[in-house]
Amino acid sequence: MIMPRETAPLTEREVDEVMARYPERTGDLLTILEELQERHPLHYLPTVTLEMVARKKQVPLSQIYSVVTFYSFFNLRPQGRHTIMVCRGTACHTRGSKMLMDGVLAATGSPPPEEEGGAAFTTADYGITVRTVACFGQCALAPVVAVDEDIHGHMTDLQLRRIVREVLRKDGAE
Repeated sequence: MIMPRETAPLTEREVDEVMARYPERTGDLLTILEELQERHPLHYLPTVTLEMVARKKQVPLSQIYSVVTFYSFFNLRPQGRHTIMVCRGTACHTRGSKMLMDGVLAATGSPPPEEEGGAAFTTADYGITVRTVACFGQCALAPVVAVDEDIHGHMTDLQLRRIVREVLRKDGAE
């Protein structure tokens, strides 16, 4: 099966380049995995990449999976070019974050996250990944949304839909 380059795993050469910077150091696995994920066009760790790391580090693949499934910043599925995170903490929930999530689903034409197997989904064109987070720690600004790491407080459905349209418009122009 031929995969588009953006969803294909990193090459062995790319993995070797990253791993060469951390020869035989204890505790380097997290750094290696982070760099490999950042290098991938869709910011995730394909199984083939994890298998290469396990083989080259001479550790069981299960150990690699233990690390990437423990830390929430690792992704095992392709991510969008843009990320929208909707806070679902108590303060944000009581101030309408569910409506924000519903609005962003409608704006992107995506199914509810439960149908995708979790609290995150990525649009079919890999334009946007939407995920929920437990809390940003910005309760005074509830409801809170982060768009490509920029925090937006006192968010409304209309404001979020406008932001989504702007992100998609800029993405189309790039």
